[in-house]
Amino acid sequence: MTNYFTQYIQNQQAALATIPAEQLPPIAELLRRAHREKRQIFVFGNGGSAANASHFATDLGKGASDKVGPFRVLSLNDNCAWMTALGNDYSYEDVFVRQLMNYANPGDVALTMSVSGNSPNLVKAVTWCEANGVETIALVGGRRGRLAELARHVVAIESDHYGRVEDCHMTIAHMLCYYFMEN
Repeated sequence: MTNYFTQYIQNQQAALATIPAEQLPPIAELLRRAHREKRQIFVFGNGGSAANASHFATDLGKGASDKVGPFRVLSLNDNCAWMTALGNDYSYEDVFVRQLMNYANPGDVALTMSVSGNSPNLVKAVTWCEANGVETIALVGGRRGRLAELARHVVAIESDHYGRVEDCHMTIAHMLCYYFMEN
């Protein structure tokens, strides 16, 4: 059993080593500009990525805001009633795009996380953002998927293992937040 856990840690370290650090400064600058211009930052994903989106919104909205002043950040995953109404009355593909249609303005920022990069609801939301002047960031896994073709800023983790990729996405989210907290 110890071998399994040792191997898992080694595989996680290998996945972490694929985080392209050189791609993070432009994203940090985009977040800095959104902060300075009082733009809205939207984050969203499905499953574990939804949990990461909520965690990132909390860290940016509380931790980083405590240090540099308020970030206007919202996880689109956190209004269960609205999401289920949209999914029921329209389709699950619309649960994020319909929220963005209500809230987002040109110059705002949308950050999505997806291991596959192909979730129809994320693709639809990013497509809408690109057509409406909302800056887009996609954190994806090794398959990259459609999101990597659509988003302006893409960070890919070279793994298809959901847990490892989601852990790497959360590491990126923490790095972005702590960039503001520690600098």
